Amino acid sequence: MPYPLSSQPSPKRVGSHAPGGRRAGFRAALLAGSVATLIATGTVAPAVAATVSARPDTADSDAPRVQPQRKTRVTAAVLDLDLPGREPQVYGDDVPYDTASIIKVDILAATLLQAQDAGRHLSEQERTQAEEMIQHSDNAAANALWRRIGMAPGLEAANKRLGLTSTTGGTGGKWGLTRTTATDQIRLLRAVFDTGWASDAAPAGLSEVSRSYIRTQMAHIAVEQAWGVSAASDSGSALKNGWLQRTTTGLWDINSVGRITAGGRHYLVAVLSDGSTSMQGGIALVERAARAAVSSSESAH
Repeated sequence: MPYPLSSQPSPKRVGSHAPGGRRAGFRAALLAGSVATLIATGTVAPAVAATVSARPDTADSDAPRVQPQRKTRVTAAVLDLDLPGREPQVYGDDVPYDTASIIKVDILAATLLQAQDAGRHLSEQERTQAEEMIQHSDNAAANALWRRIGMAPGLEAANKRLGLTSTTGGTGGKWGLTRTTATDQIRLLRAVFDTGWASDAAPAGLSEVSRSYIRTQMAHIAVEQAWGVSAASDSGSALKNGWLQRTTTGLWDINSVGRITAGGRHYLVAVLSDGSTSMQGGIALVERAARAAVSSSESAH
């Protein structure tokens, strides 16, 4: 594999929802253990990525200098929305990554929360910026909304209400250098897509109108950006991707989060990666990880 994982630990399960006693637990463990191997060896072939623009996701030229990574890292988290007592399964080390443009979903959620608190709808300008930010990953629109929510402090205040615990906003205008984990991205996706969980776990969170608005934007991503976790879907998806070449290393952060449908079931999927030597290589890695993790979850039923 041209983009090896930095480590291949046994996938970790956050919580537990596997019924059926020791036999079911053993079978689930075998399935989970196969995912890291599938990702590492490329047994699950990635979908052909769409042609994408290699423009920078956001500038990071003033970011603190870091040591170049020797190996690519990837972490995948999957939540089966149709499974009672559901909890996400995490494959790889659940450590912080740069968000790049997947943070734009979080910025929109914070914008909507602040509008809810003020008892108003988004202005026409805010709606235009939100739609450009999510559907076309427009950075100027993200800059404007990032400032409007109060940058990192505003984002973190919103995330506390949405149940996120491991996301730290980027400093100054560098929203793309926000740090997050795969499990926190699943928490954010639940706040948007899993309405029952959102109302139970975060009563001060997003209204159904706000959730529906975010879902609509994520379902209308520009064609050239429709890659990533959608590779694991067979009948529709809603997603947001992020891509960023770090000026300090020349390596790529490639991330993808969203809701997919596979085998008639509905999943929330978050795949975070860094250290790829090319954008296309990072996309292939993320798609391979998404397909392997979802396949494991399907097989566990």
